[in-house]
Amino acid sequence: MNHLLRPLAPISDAGWKLIDEESRHQLQVVLAARQLVDFAGPHGWEHSAVNLGRTSEVAASPGAGVSASARKVLPLMELKADFALTRSELADLDRGSLDVDLASLNEAVRRIALAENVAVFHGFPEAGIEGIAEASPHPAIPLGADFDSYPSHVGRAVERLRSGGIGGPYGLALGPEGYTGVVETTEYGGYPVFDHLRRILGGPIVWAPGVTGAVVMTLRGGDFLFESGQDFSIGYSRHDEEAVYLYFEESFAFRVVTPEAAVALS
Repeated sequence: MNHLLRPLAPISDAGWKLIDEESRHQLQVVLAARQLVDFAGPHGWEHSAVNLGRTSEVAASPGAGVSASARKVLPLMELKADFALTRSELADLDRGSLDVDLASLNEAVRRIALAENVAVFHGFPEAGIEGIAEASPHPAIPLGADFDSYPSHVGRAVERLRSGGIGGPYGLALGPEGYTGVVETTEYGGYPVFDHLRRILGGPIVWAPGVTGAVVMTLRGGDFLFESGQDFSIGYSRHDEEAVYLYFEESFAFRVVTPEAAVALS
């Protein structure tokens, strides 16, 4: 048994199978950052820090004629989102019900995936994470409300990257409002904006909940590093007569190695 304590939960094998499958389906839709950055791991729950390959000098000396320096590391951040499933719904599942209410699970997935997206694209300084948009030294390109003009703005971002020696292909992380507008808009001449953007980028357009505006970034590799300790897992907290209390949990660190490899669109 590990720290997730799943064997202690009053949930049948069929129940766990449905919970795990539904979780995977939901996460695949909402997780945006992982579609655009380099992913390493998972390295396990015990993995606690990322080696940064640097040191800082220690002012004090451990002995005469001896200097000291400390290795720099980036600690992994843990995210956790609680939810509960009613025991009556779990019992109905075991009877063969096909419409089990998993709304609380889906909401927890949304919350924790949104938190990951925000940390990667906009940062979480309290955990030592600088986001892609905030790290970029390029001036942000205003998007405006005219979706017809998005190809022009994205084209400017791509040109800015290319002129700085940052090769493609490129990807676009687009907030939900902008994504919907782009999908629904057709430019003059009947050419869909979505297809036009893909031709400019040479890479994917990703629906990215939690992203404010948009981010254009290279996909050449090595510039944005996501290191997973424990990947998304479901653990057991407790239960009573009415419900079983569970949680989603993950640990990760994120580093922007090449800040100039992305351009924010505000």
